[in-house]
Amino acid sequence: MNFLEERILKDGIVKEGNVLKVDSFLNHQMDIRLFDRIGEEFKKRFEGTEINKILTIEASGIGIACVAARHFDVPVIFAKKSKSINIEGDVYVAEVESFTHKCKNQVIVSKKFLNPGDKVLIIDDFLANGCALQGLISIVKSAGASVEGIGIVIEKGFQTGGQIIRNLGYHLESLAIVDSMNSETGEIEFRPQ
Repeated sequence: MNFLEERILKDGIVKEGNVLKVDSFLNHQMDIRLFDRIGEEFKKRFEGTEINKILTIEASGIGIACVAARHFDVPVIFAKKSKSINIEGDVYVAEVESFTHKCKNQVIVSKKFLNPGDKVLIIDDFLANGCALQGLISIVKSAGASVEGIGIVIEKGFQTGGQIIRNLGYHLESLAIVDSMNSETGEIEFRPQ
């Protein structure tokens, strides 16, 4: 069992509807020492891969991506879920559906930050059905850049997202893959890696 699986078992809470609540350390209150270990692990797993930008999606992926970016020494771009007056010029747009929030959002990235030839590592906190990832992949492709890898902190292995993304041929690394969860007992089973 790895450091992340141990932390999920210690502090994660399984809720009805296949929801894994990790807000005490990952996506509300953030444990920066844990994030540093996550960034270090992503760096190890993508060793030898040329990466010049990290892309994530607002909001839960931002902290993780920023700490991971220190290990890669590259900037972070995050896809915004709404256009603001601060974004000038042309943008890339994709529609994504959130499993957790049960809604669709258009996400945008300014064209001035994502360029043809960029070699992108996509990082996010969760992978469930893969819709957010597919949206980010389409933005990278629209820019003429390439997805060199995808780093996920927690994958719900019992949902289809991981299989879909892997079948598309992407190098996907999930630090913890949950194979099953039981909201009545609180049990969580991880896929051996």
